[in-house]
Amino acid sequence: MLDINKINEAAIRIKDVVVDTPFSYAPHLSEISGCEVFLKKENLQITGAFKIRGAYNKISLLSQEQKACGVVAASAGNHAQGVALSASKFGIKAVIVMPESTPLTKVNGVKHYGAEVILAGSNYDEAYAYARTYGEKNSLTFVHPFEDDDVMAGQGTVALDILNACADIDAVIIPVGGGGLISGMACAIKSINPKIEVIGVSALGAPALKNSFDLKKAVDSLSVRTIADGIAVRDTSEITLGYMLGSVDRFISVDDEEIASAILFLLERQKLVVEGAGAVGVAALLHNKLEDLKGKKVAVVLSGGNVDVTLLSVIIEKGLLKSGRKMKVTVTLIDKPGSLMRLTEILKDLNANIVHISYDRTSISLDYGDANVTIHMETKGEEHQQEIRDTLKKEGYLRC
Repeated sequence: MLDINKINEAAIRIKDVVVDTPFSYAPHLSEISGCEVFLKKENLQITGAFKIRGAYNKISLLSQEQKACGVVAASAGNHAQGVALSASKFGIKAVIVMPESTPLTKVNGVKHYGAEVILAGSNYDEAYAYARTYGEKNSLTFVHPFEDDDVMAGQGTVALDILNACADIDAVIIPVGGGGLISGMACAIKSINPKIEVIGVSALGAPALKNSFDLKKAVDSLSVRTIADGIAVRDTSEITLGYMLGSVDRFISVDDEEIASAILFLLERQKLVVEGAGAVGVAALLHNKLEDLKGKKVAVVLSGGNVDVTLLSVIIEKGLLKSGRKMKVTVTLIDKPGSLMRLTEILKDLNANIVHISYDRTSISLDYGDANVTIHMETKGEEHQQEIRDTLKKEGYLRC
């Protein structure tokens, strides 16, 4: 069974490998949420996520025979890098099975640490099944990302760091995928101070463990779909569910829009790059999912920062559009000299900064002699955008 002694021993075992990541007050988030918020920045951990803690603790406890044969793991990225780096520290073979949709940056990150990568399955659970079979055939020890007491003990050391930095915390908000992080952390927290509230947050598109927690029995989901790929787990672990039912106070979910806004908030206001899985706790605070915590001292775990840059660019672009800082308009002009110049002069007078123009005179929907012009602009919010619409309508460029 997982207990505080195992977590304390793990802390000693991993102290020379993991980074003591910052635990910092977040003034902007505190002002918005009404809580006194502190961020545990595991996105700044070596490999970019907390997973190195559990992986290293597990591998360090293997027998010499097991180390000689090597290890295998299944992961969408963060656990993979943790296992790969840990194996390299011990000079042993590591094979990582990743879903076929895994972003290239995470695949390359694993290969960087010397592990062999096999792409198999459309999600974590299919990659997991493949890795189990592969490990048995090749005599490799399977390192589970969460359903393992030694792994959970390593993850629980995040809680020790938080409580060493701030013993009088009122609540700790923890991302949940398979449940390994929150199981280890909750065990440590409740052993040290049972009065501290432990709150799990999952992605709405990966509902299995949340549904299981609510029903108090293991139920699986048919599929998962979320931008928080690090917590996109389809099936429920009865082991972690059991720990959670015994030590987690409540469990909530956030959707992808809320997660995306949290990623953008952390990037802009906290100057932190955080992946979807790591941002769910901040999403819960930003979107008033935990209003009863107002006035309390709250720790939020940013579990990882290995976000796909392609996804990040989409989140930024959508965020700018939603917040009124970018605008796109399409108008039809008479295709003659000076028409486009007149339009751009109007926009210049409105202080709209044009960043891109496309000009189409061949669309079959156009009358001969007309052209569609699409203009992308940087704007200063909703009021500014409405001023632009009103002016273009007055000048005859927009019909409604």
